[in-house]
Amino acid sequence: MRMPSALLLAAMFAMFPLDGVAGEKLVVDVKELAGSWRGWVTGEQGQERATMIVGADGSYKASTTRGSTAEGRFYVQDGTLRYRSSRTTGIAKLSEDRGTTVLTVMPEDPNYRTGTAEYERVK
Repeated sequence: MRMPSALLLAAMFAMFPLDGVAGEKLVVDVKELAGSWRGWVTGEQGQERATMIVGADGSYKASTTRGSTAEGRFYVQDGTLRYRSSRTTGIAKLSEDRGTTVLTVMPEDPNYRTGTAEYERVK
């Protein structure tokens, strides 16, 4: 007797749930970003440890352990999470993997002074 495809698929999901699979999250309101973040940024001297505080209005202040600072604002435009800072503009993506929320910030025009940053939400 052959098992119907739907039943086989349901059994596979029960045995191997997708809870731990990383997935991009759609941000519809910048309030979702509010809080403290910690991660790594690409700066003039390479990778630097950084922290960022995001307000409920999307405004943020970021600083590195070497003393670099940036202020800016996250906003949603045409369904895309974007940012504008004192240094650059670009897009941002929010994802979740195994209970860790990650915010990746990518400048539109990266250079030796500004590059991609990746932050984890501080719980």
